[in-house]
Amino acid sequence: AKYSGYLDRQQLEIDKASQHEQTELPEQLDYTEVRGLSNEVCQKLAQHRPSTIGQASRISGITPAAISLLLVHLKRHQYQAKKSA
Repeated sequence: AKYSGYLDRQQLEIDKASQHEQTELPEQLDYTEVRGLSNEVCQKLAQHRPSTIGQASRISGITPAAISLLLVHLKRHQYQAKKSA
């Protein structure tokens, strides 16, 4: 009972992460344009060129924070694409 709040929160994070497992990353994505990503993360992503968020999350050195930044970047650009269409 003492840790139930923490466990519930962690389960929500796991569920959210699994939802984005198959989210596709555009082939032409310039990782240097993603605000907040470190140079090291940009280099690793550019070197491996993952096709999904799930693949990106399994690259050594790619943090959950970096994955969150990628998701925010993708959402922002989807919104802008819809707005200009």
